[in-house]
Amino acid sequence: MESAMDDLHVAVVERADAALDVAAALDFVSDPRFGGISVFVGKVRDFNLGRQVVGISYDLFVPLALRTFRNIGERARAEIGAPMKLYIAHAKGDLGLGDLAVVVAAGTPHRAEAFRACRLAIEAVKHEAPIWKQEHYVDGDSAWSEGCSLCEQPSEGAQDHSGHDGHGHAH
Repeated sequence: MESAMDDLHVAVVERADAALDVAAALDFVSDPRFGGISVFVGKVRDFNLGRQVVGISYDLFVPLALRTFRNIGERARAEIGAPMKLYIAHAKGDLGLGDLAVVVAAGTPHRAEAFRACRLAIEAVKHEAPIWKQEHYVDGDSAWSEGCSLCEQPSEGAQDHSGHDGHGHAH
C-alpha cells in the first residue's frame, strides 16, 4: 500500500507481494536541484543479543503506519527547512536473512541536509510507527522485540517480549 505526494512517498510493502526497492527510492528523491542524497537501508541480520536469527516477521497497522510516515515526512521538511524529497517504505510479513526491512531516502540541495533528513526519518520510524517485530531463532524459538511506544504493552495472547534489542527494527 502506497501514498505519494510530489515530494513525499510512503509505503508499506507486503513481503508476499514484492520486495523493497532501493532503486525506486533513489529515483524518487533524485532531482536536478539536489546535490545531496542519503539512503538508509535496514536488512535482516543473522544474530541479535547472543542468538542466531533465521528470520523476522513484521506486522504493521497499515493505515496508521502510512499516516505516521507522512507525519514524519512533514516534520522532517519543517525541521530541515530546505527543498526536499523523502521516501519511506517498510516491509510487512515474513523476511529472511538479508531481506530489506526498511528503506528511507532523502534528497536535498546539500549533503548535510540529506543526511540529517534521512536520520530524522529513520529514528522517528523506529520509535513512532506502529510496527511490531518478531525474531525467529535457529533453535525454533521466537521473541517479540520492543520498539515503538505502542509495543510496550503486549496484546492479549502475545508472546513474551524478553530478549528485546531496544528498538523495533533490524537496523
